[in-house]
Amino acid sequence: MKRTQLHTAERVSANDPSDNYVFQRSILAYHEAARLVSGTVLEIGTGSGYGLELISPLTHRFYTIDKTRCIEEEHLPGNTLFIQMSVPKLCGFPNESVDYVLIFQVIEHIEQDEWLISEINRVLKKGGKLLLTTPNKPRSLTRNPWHVREYSIKELEQLLRPKFEKIQMKGVFGNDLVWSYYPKNKAAIDRITRFDFLNLQHRLPRRFLQWPYDILNRMNRRSLLKKHNEEVTSIRMDDYFVRDADENCFDLFYIAEKA
Repeated sequence: MKRTQLHTAERVSANDPSDNYVFQRSILAYHEAARLVSGTVLEIGTGSGYGLELISPLTHRFYTIDKTRCIEEEHLPGNTLFIQMSVPKLCGFPNESVDYVLIFQVIEHIEQDEWLISEINRVLKKGGKLLLTTPNKPRSLTRNPWHVREYSIKELEQLLRPKFEKIQMKGVFGNDLVWSYYPKNKAAIDRITRFDFLNLQHRLPRRFLQWPYDILNRMNRRSLLKKHNEEVTSIRMDDYFVRDADENCFDLFYIAEKA
């Protein structure tokens, strides 16, 4: 499936080896979703589209939306429709019209997060499920100015609880190979941020920091690839796993069912 390239550090690529550490963790969410989804599925935040080929065959109808026209629609399967749309308003989706909603590594970018959760609840059928991943705030190594906010285990539960009574609070964890990479990444980021004497990363508005952060993040990933090539490229999806969330997970993975 041909895709338009959107190669920033926030758009994880399956084709850049420096992204491998993050990509393998990200694709796990789609494999977990593949165990559950059927019927009509809505994905919010297509990204580079690396989950489409896995999810689409499992659905009767698959809607995938993104604010950027990031894939070429003529290459999509017949049951899949891409819609260019900004959220939180899910325009054109009737009440109780979808069986599953996938929103992976997106909610942290949304200013009006409560509105988006309300919209997701609106379009889900009774008994339908929301599958959501987002970074676990205690594991963040530095401020990401592309994120409006990040969530702890409790904060994400508090966001979902007003609209969903049944919530499975899971997390994405890594094995020893993943954890051997983590301190190297942390040390590299610490070397960069030590020059931030005035703590500007937390004092300046997000918009002033986004592109410098993106450039430095990309440079850091490529530097780590050069120094630790075998370790970076050897990480696979199977080196990550899902279990009940705690502060050591890299991402939160919540499954919320509409009553």
